[in-house]
Amino acid sequence: MSEAPDPEVVELATRIFDLARQGRTEELVAYVDAGVPADLTNDRGDSLVMLAAYHGHAETVRALLARGAAVDRVNDRGQTPLAGAVFKGEQEVIKALVEGGADPAAGTPSAIDTARMFGRTELLELFGTR
Repeated sequence: MSEAPDPEVVELATRIFDLARQGRTEELVAYVDAGVPADLTNDRGDSLVMLAAYHGHAETVRALLARGAAVDRVNDRGQTPLAGAVFKGEQEVIKALVEGGADPAAGTPSAIDTARMFGRTELLELFGTR
Protein backbone atom coordinates (compact mmCIF):
# COMPACT_ATOMS: atom_id res chain seq x y z
CA MET A 1 0.00 0.00 0.00
CA SER A 2 1.39 3.42 -0.88
CA GLU A 3 1.43 6.41 1.39
CA ALA A 4 -0.66 9.50 0.76
CA PRO A 5 1.37 12.20 -1.00
CA ASP A 6 2.96 14.82 1.20
CA PRO A 7 0.67 17.91 1.08
CA GLU A 8 3.69 20.20 0.79
CA VAL A 9 4.98 18.27 -2.22
CA VAL A 10 1.54 18.41 -3.85
CA GLU A 11 1.38 22.16 -3.21
CA LEU A 12 4.83 22.68 -4.72
CA ALA A 13 3.98 20.58 -7.79
CA THR A 14 0.73 22.52 -8.26
CA ARG A 15 2.68 25.78 -8.09
CA ILE A 16 5.18 24.54 -10.68
CA PHE A 17 2.44 23.43 -13.10
CA ASP A 18 0.73 26.80 -12.65
CA LEU A 19 3.99 28.60 -13.52
CA ALA A 20 4.12 26.66 -16.80
CA ARG A 21 0.45 27.47 -17.57
CA GLN A 22 1.01 31.15 -16.80
CA GLY A 23 4.27 31.44 -18.75
CA ARG A 24 6.23 32.62 -15.73
CA THR A 25 9.47 31.48 -17.29
CA GLU A 26 12.04 32.87 -14.86
CA GLU A 27 10.34 31.42 -11.81
CA LEU A 28 9.74 28.08 -13.50
CA VAL A 29 13.28 27.62 -14.75
CA ALA A 30 14.62 28.54 -11.31
CA TYR A 31 12.84 25.42 -10.00
CA VAL A 32 14.12 23.33 -12.90
CA ASP A 33 17.65 24.64 -12.44
CA ALA A 34 17.34 23.73 -8.74
CA GLY A 35 16.47 20.12 -9.56
CA VAL A 36 12.81 19.84 -10.54
CA PRO A 37 12.69 17.51 -13.57
CA ALA A 38 12.20 19.39 -16.84
CA ASP A 39 9.86 16.54 -17.84
CA LEU A 40 7.69 16.69 -14.72
CA THR A 41 4.13 15.57 -15.53
CA ASN A 42 0.81 16.01 -13.78
CA ASP A 43 -1.84 13.38 -13.07
CA ARG A 44 -3.01 13.51 -16.71
CA GLY A 45 0.47 13.07 -18.12
CA ASP A 46 0.73 16.70 -19.21
CA SER A 47 4.36 17.83 -19.11
CA LEU A 48 5.52 21.33 -18.29
CA VAL A 49 6.18 21.79 -22.03
CA MET A 50 2.62 20.67 -22.85
CA LEU A 51 1.12 23.13 -20.37
CA ALA A 52 3.28 26.03 -21.54
CA ALA A 53 2.63 25.20 -25.22
CA TYR A 54 -1.12 24.82 -24.83
CA HIS A 55 -1.33 28.17 -23.05
CA GLY A 56 0.74 30.01 -25.66
CA HIS A 57 4.06 30.59 -23.89
CA ALA A 58 6.80 30.16 -26.51
CA GLU A 59 9.55 31.60 -24.30
CA THR A 60 8.72 29.10 -21.57
CA VAL A 61 8.70 26.25 -24.09
CA ARG A 62 12.13 27.29 -25.38
CA ALA A 63 13.55 27.55 -21.86
CA LEU A 64 12.27 24.09 -20.90
CA LEU A 65 13.60 22.52 -24.10
CA ALA A 66 16.98 24.16 -23.46
CA ARG A 67 16.97 22.40 -20.07
CA GLY A 68 16.38 18.97 -21.57
CA ALA A 69 12.61 18.63 -21.61
CA ALA A 70 11.32 16.15 -24.20
CA VAL A 71 9.73 18.00 -27.10
CA ASP A 72 7.41 15.13 -28.13
CA ARG A 73 6.36 13.72 -24.75
CA VAL A 74 2.77 12.51 -25.10
CA ASN A 75 0.18 12.90 -22.37
CA ASP A 76 -2.22 10.18 -21.19
CA ARG A 77 -4.50 10.88 -24.18
CA GLY A 78 -1.65 10.46 -26.67
CA GLN A 79 -1.38 14.17 -27.45
CA THR A 80 1.88 16.04 -28.03
CA PRO A 81 2.68 19.67 -27.24
CA LEU A 82 2.88 20.41 -30.98
CA ALA A 83 -0.61 19.04 -31.65
CA GLY A 84 -1.91 21.10 -28.72
CA ALA A 85 -0.28 24.25 -30.09
CA VAL A 86 -1.74 23.59 -33.55
CA PHE A 87 -5.19 23.07 -32.00
CA LYS A 88 -4.88 26.38 -30.13
CA GLY A 89 -3.39 28.23 -33.13
CA GLU A 90 -0.29 29.28 -31.19
CA GLN A 91 2.07 30.26 -34.03
CA GLU A 92 5.10 31.23 -31.91
CA VAL A 93 4.81 28.05 -29.86
CA ILE A 94 4.55 25.96 -33.03
CA LYS A 95 7.72 27.64 -34.30
CA ALA A 96 9.54 27.03 -30.99
CA LEU A 97 8.54 23.36 -30.94
CA VAL A 98 9.48 22.75 -34.58
CA GLU A 99 12.83 24.49 -34.00
CA GLY A 100 13.23 22.25 -30.94
CA GLY A 101 12.86 19.14 -33.11
CA ALA A 102 9.19 18.28 -32.61
CA ASP A 103 7.89 15.49 -34.82
CA PRO A 104 4.63 16.63 -36.47
CA ALA A 105 3.64 12.98 -37.04
CA ALA A 106 3.91 12.03 -33.33
CA GLY A 107 0.86 11.52 -31.13
CA THR A 108 -2.81 10.89 -31.68
CA PRO A 109 -4.08 12.96 -33.27
CA SER A 110 -0.76 14.18 -34.59
CA ALA A 111 -0.02 17.83 -35.35
CA ILE A 112 -0.39 16.94 -39.03
CA ASP A 113 -3.84 15.42 -38.42
CA THR A 114 -4.84 18.42 -36.33
CA ALA A 115 -3.69 20.87 -39.02
CA ARG A 116 -5.69 18.93 -41.62
CA MET A 117 -8.80 18.92 -39.38
CA PHE A 118 -8.67 22.70 -39.12
CA GLY A 119 -7.61 23.43 -42.71
CA ARG A 120 -4.27 24.91 -41.62
CA THR A 121 -2.51 24.38 -44.96
CA GLU A 122 0.34 26.75 -44.03
CA LEU A 123 1.21 24.38 -41.18
CA LEU A 124 1.07 21.37 -43.44
CA GLU A 125 3.63 23.12 -45.63
CA LEU A 126 5.76 23.89 -42.56
CA PHE A 127 5.58 20.23 -41.56
CA GLY A 128 6.57 19.19 -45.08
CA THR A 129 3.24 17.47 -45.83
CA ARG A 130 0.05 18.25 -47.66
